[in-house]
Amino acid sequence: MNAEIIAVGSELLLGQIANTNAQFISKELAEVGINVYFHTVVGDNPQRLKHVIETAEQRADVLLFTGGLGPTKDDLTKETVARHLGVQLVHDPEALHYIEDYFASVNRQMTPNNRKQALVLEGCEVLKNTTGMAPGMALTKQGKVYLMFPGPPHELQPMFLKSALPYLTNTFPELDRIESRVLRFTGIGESQLEHELEDLLSAQTNPTIAPLAKPGEVTLRLTVKHRDPQEAKRLLDACEEKIKARVGEYLYGYGETMLPEALVHTLKEKQQTVAAAESLTGGMFADALIAVPGASSVVKGGVVCYHPDLKVSLLSIQPDVIKTYGTVSEECAKAMAENIRRIAGASIGIGFTGVAGPDDLEGKAPGTVYIAVATENGTTVDSFRFAGSRASVRNRAVRQGMALLLRGE
Repeated sequence: MNAEIIAVGSELLLGQIANTNAQFISKELAEVGINVYFHTVVGDNPQRLKHVIETAEQRADVLLFTGGLGPTKDDLTKETVARHLGVQLVHDPEALHYIEDYFASVNRQMTPNNRKQALVLEGCEVLKNTTGMAPGMALTKQGKVYLMFPGPPHELQPMFLKSALPYLTNTFPELDRIESRVLRFTGIGESQLEHELEDLLSAQTNPTIAPLAKPGEVTLRLTVKHRDPQEAKRLLDACEEKIKARVGEYLYGYGETMLPEALVHTLKEKQQTVAAAESLTGGMFADALIAVPGASSVVKGGVVCYHPDLKVSLLSIQPDVIKTYGTVSEECAKAMAENIRRIAGASIGIGFTGVAGPDDLEGKAPGTVYIAVATENGTTVDSFRFAGSRASVRNRAVRQGMALLLRGE
């Protein structure tokens, strides 16, 4: 089954509000096996809406309308759909009674145009509105399903979940369910990840694999269609194992788990603690970890040592190190990580130094970053060259530091 979501409202085209309804409906339809191939937005114009309906009918089995069910003259969705389908509009007694009771309860006079909200397509299934006035509608006609919802999300969402989804699953009982699994990667770029998985991406059928790049990370959404939940899980597991065999070292979590949460969880499991010495990142690393509930058991603390003098006085870095190699150097990063580990009594010390930009520093170009990780087994220093704005360089340094700790480097 294919669906098209038609959002009605000039305010959407003017950018006055965002079309969050389409996002919500698409997600819910995907989980019951209905494909959404088109999102359409049209203003409060009956001629243009009629054209949109005719186009949608050529490419979709289910047409979902959001907005345009209110009491004002520019609310024309159900009137336009009714004329197009040759169906009368009639008052729904329950909806009309609910509207009349509402105005009586707040001691306000009900204007005649509010009766319009109780109008529904004759013969439709009325979708009760538990948080507003205008009911929704569901009608199957000539092999197509027409669903109409009020525009406010707080009205649409409960109506969709309680009434529209059951209507759709009863109308199409043979639909394959869709199951998705999101894998989260960091420390590897989208292009490299795609290169490593090129043959899997080219041959994908069921499950499908969809990469998505985000700041500092890449996600893969694995999506499978099957009626049997156990078989769906088996297919997802098999696909994940193929991916992990190639790029598993960069996998840090699943679903909505974010990088700081994954790192705190890993440190807890290993019974390790961490302390940070931050120059370039200005405390962002420690702040991101401390924002995670339960971080107190693994985060010892951190020092922001931006000026060279504080690197000497707070971290006891030898002045000769800074004089000989500079603050933006492997040697300085190494001393920062080792000294904060010793001072804090932590299992791991991590040090960040670099050039956020926009200007060069100590002869180093913007984006130059050194991250050192000190443990009881020794210290490693990695150098990076990040592109982008000052904020981007700093954020990427923080995420890269977390990735190094997750991989045990």
